[in-house]
Amino acid sequence: MELSARNQLKGKVTNVELGAVMANIKIEVSEPGVITAVITKESAERLGLKDGDDVTALIKSTEVIVGK
Repeated sequence: MELSARNQLKGKVTNVELGAVMANIKIEVSEPGVITAVITKESAERLGLKDGDDVTALIKSTEVIVGK
């Protein structure tokens, strides 16, 4: 499946909980080894980011799309 989304985390479904309207799907991920983040230049400069820095990648989104 080809998608335009840059950050794609491949994984295996480990649990499915079906509710009346929604489903809670647990996905164990191991790939990709690299996540691409696009942030403002101002933020990169404020954080002083450089190669080799240890950082935490937080994914801020209101939805997760599941493809199979």
